[in-house]
Amino acid sequence: MASAGPSSLLFCCCLLLLNLMSRFRSSPRPHIVFLLADDLGFSDIGYHGSEIRTPNLDRLAAGGVKLENYYVQPICTPTRSQLLSGRYQIHTGMQHSIIRSPQRSCLPLEVPTLAEKLLELGYSTHMVGKWHLGFYKKDCWPTHRGFQTFFGFLGGHSNYFQHTTSEDGFIGKDLRDNEEQVADQYTGQYSTLIFTQRAEQIIRNHDASKPLFLYVPFQAVHGPLQALDHYLYPYRSVEDYHRRYYAAMVACMDEAVGNITRALKANNLWENTVLVFSTDNGGQVSAGGYNWPLRGWKGSLWEGGTRGIGFVASPLLDPSVRGSVSNELIHVSDWYPTLVQGVAGGVVNRSELDGFNQWNSIKEGSASPRHEMLYNIDPPGIPHKGSEEPIAMPPVFTKDITAALRYMDWKLLTGRQYNSSWIPVPGSGISPINPSTPPTKKTWLFNIRDDPLEKTDLSDENPAMVNFLLDRLQFYLDSSAPVYWPPLDPEADPALHNGSWTSWE
Repeated sequence: MASAGPSSLLFCCCLLLLNLMSRFRSSPRPHIVFLLADDLGFSDIGYHGSEIRTPNLDRLAAGGVKLENYYVQPICTPTRSQLLSGRYQIHTGMQHSIIRSPQRSCLPLEVPTLAEKLLELGYSTHMVGKWHLGFYKKDCWPTHRGFQTFFGFLGGHSNYFQHTTSEDGFIGKDLRDNEEQVADQYTGQYSTLIFTQRAEQIIRNHDASKPLFLYVPFQAVHGPLQALDHYLYPYRSVEDYHRRYYAAMVACMDEAVGNITRALKANNLWENTVLVFSTDNGGQVSAGGYNWPLRGWKGSLWEGGTRGIGFVASPLLDPSVRGSVSNELIHVSDWYPTLVQGVAGGVVNRSELDGFNQWNSIKEGSASPRHEMLYNIDPPGIPHKGSEEPIAMPPVFTKDITAALRYMDWKLLTGRQYNSSWIPVPGSGISPINPSTPPTKKTWLFNIRDDPLEKTDLSDENPAMVNFLLDRLQFYLDSSAPVYWPPLDPEADPALHNGSWTSWE
């Protein structure tokens, strides 16, 4: 066989050079990495004064823009639905509670997702972590909602080591690699670590000339409280069991964020990346998470349930805002237009969205386009066991309806409000403050700028503002979709599906 001549060698060298140039050529659109913590409390990060050490999160936030007037929803599914759709939950029929694994429900299929929009713009789209937007049929799964790859679990919670979920009397495996059940392959391996390893693998294998969208909704730090010994060791002196394990789980997640960031830098992606970090709701006090000095916690419309930890870190930020704090009003529904239109340069139909493009506000420090924000409207009378048919919203807003709205500096709450105490971190030496609220009270008004801790109710002194905000709630009620809260379906039982949580339609 004849040896290769000089021209053949030159041709091979040129091909190799072109391949390397393609590998390291910067994408024309910024890469987007969105990291979502689960149940991370407002006071549970280092830069908010926590005793839990979070050096990687603190370092990223210190070089980026901390969002200190940033809101999420009080529970898991609503935050995820608004993040990926750009729409309030009242406009997707998801006003009431979370999606439970045995329910025939998911984010409405006619609603385009953030991943679908970025895929249309040429992004490689990957998801690693917790879905919790329904999976009763395959069309609802991440791989059918714009994500080219998915590694994670479909439900709302899971055992960190066994990757099984027990819910509503059913138990089954729940860890997918795309659509394949792989729980057995990862038994004994801690989810935060395997999710991080998969995220790093995606980054290593990514062609830098193509834009990347990597969505990592961590399982951490949602219950069950489970941690590896070497993360527990630094917190061995913490007397409260829940706080000790919670702190270890936060520390592991912080390390994961550091590893993902280092992978972006090592693979020449960081200089063209926008990284967003957010929690999905306030901390769950019974599971070790705290929101002090804010009022309330997970599941409530008080600030402790809804004002979230969030920041943006990126070399693409204007130098004038790096290391700054933004007090501009931003809501989780804003990420859809901010990332699609502001960062990626795509087009959105503003009339279909409740979110606003906040990229200039974040990138340059300009004023937020948002002046008003709906927390939620959850009507009374939803059957405990659910309803086969959508439930129409009441035609007239009354103070009996559980709702909250913010307009400029004013916040109005109505109806039955839960988890209204101020609960400090165990061992702080501070006593909880438990307000006594008359059962007949159905309206609260606060100036959130002057009173972010919601201590002074101004509803009696400002009836005109109360009435104005009630009118605004009526406006939102008029545009609401019916509530969809179906009953649990026994056909979802994993025992009927080889021991796995999966689609059953």
